[in-house]
Amino acid sequence: MAVHLFNKKAYALIYQKDMIPASKETAKLILYYVKNKTNEQPLDMALDVGCGSGRSTLPLAPHFNKVLGVDISDSQINVAKQYNTASNVSFMMASAENLPLKDASVDLINVCLAAHWFQLDKFFNEAIRVLKKKGCLAVHGIYPDTDFEYKDFSYDLNAAMSEVWDTLHQHDDKTTTEFMINQYQDIYEAVPLKDKERIINIPETTKMTISDVMGIIRSAYMYQTFLEKDPIKAKEFFRKTKESGTG
Repeated sequence: MAVHLFNKKAYALIYQKDMIPASKETAKLILYYVKNKTNEQPLDMALDVGCGSGRSTLPLAPHFNKVLGVDISDSQINVAKQYNTASNVSFMMASAENLPLKDASVDLINVCLAAHWFQLDKFFNEAIRVLKKKGCLAVHGIYPDTDFEYKDFSYDLNAAMSEVWDTLHQHDDKTTTEFMINQYQDIYEAVPLKDKERIINIPETTKMTISDVMGIIRSAYMYQTFLEKDPIKAKEFFRKTKESGTG
């Protein structure tokens, strides 16, 4: 599995710098659910599981007294600490299957683009243990469907990016891809809670430069896997992709 890549310091820094930002629309929806369940009571504790470099952790800071991000990778946690700008946010190494918190102590458990790496049955048992009675578990990912718009070049841009993803998917983790393509349907069905809801197709519009797009490609674990397998071909692929976008 490609999960070992997240233990590399160099990749942790790339992931922090270049990975597509956490969805603001999804964050708004999650906070709406949390506040609705708690009847607008002050929110004490949020837990971001599989937090990586903290990109989905820091946006929670203004809404909770305390936020803890946990990840099994020491490299990711070290980068998260390095880029932490919030006094009420902390990070520590811990697995999703053994959460370092007391029973019924958490208002929100957030899992962004990480649940497909977990042992789900063990994680859900832990999540239920640490959640407060009216707590909320939010598990979300990214559906691999993008639509680029730029003047009269939209069609050509999307055709080029389709070829890029076709190449990268030759180096993906098949199980992870299946989770993404079915929009976490299997994960949703595995959640052992009666009060649950699955929401799909949440649109997110982001302005990006060519450098931003290339950064997303570089931060994709599929590209990093490609780079491990065949550095020469991977770098050539990256170079040609960049030239096609700037030429």
